[in-house]
Amino acid sequence: MKTLRSIATLLLVLLPLLVASAGAEVIVYPKAGQSPQAFEQDQFSCHQMAQQRSGFNPSGPVATAPPPAQGGAVRGGARGAAIGAVGGAIGGDAGKGAAIGAAVGAVGGRMRQNQQNRANAEAAQQAQGHQQAGMQAYDQAYAQCMASRGYQPR
Repeated sequence: MKTLRSIATLLLVLLPLLVASAGAEVIVYPKAGQSPQAFEQDQFSCHQMAQQRSGFNPSGPVATAPPPAQGGAVRGGARGAAIGAVGGAIGGDAGKGAAIGAAVGAVGGRMRQNQQNRANAEAAQQAQGHQQAGMQAYDQAYAQCMASRGYQPR
């Protein structure tokens, strides 16, 4: 059950990033009779200009989400058992205190783990949004630059 939930969370986070990387790209062909060197020089110049104008580097690293947290219930249960054993020893039954502490700690640990996973997924979605917006701004600036040089970007 935990493995299936972890896989589902991972897919939820990574799928939008994969779709975004397969997004639209500006396509430009050389002008008739133009040398490959002149075309490459125009492309490079427009690439640099688009990077400066958009503040985005399309060949830079893509933000990824950390893997889903696991083991929160176990760690919480262990902490709770230790605290419960101390409390139970004071009350006269360390075993019962440890059992109650473990149960409460496991629930608390699972809740913290789920909260962290939700926060990670939200951060990944925000990073993906910034990535898409940067790519759109870059593509637009690149296409405008190439059009200003007489190309017909698509």
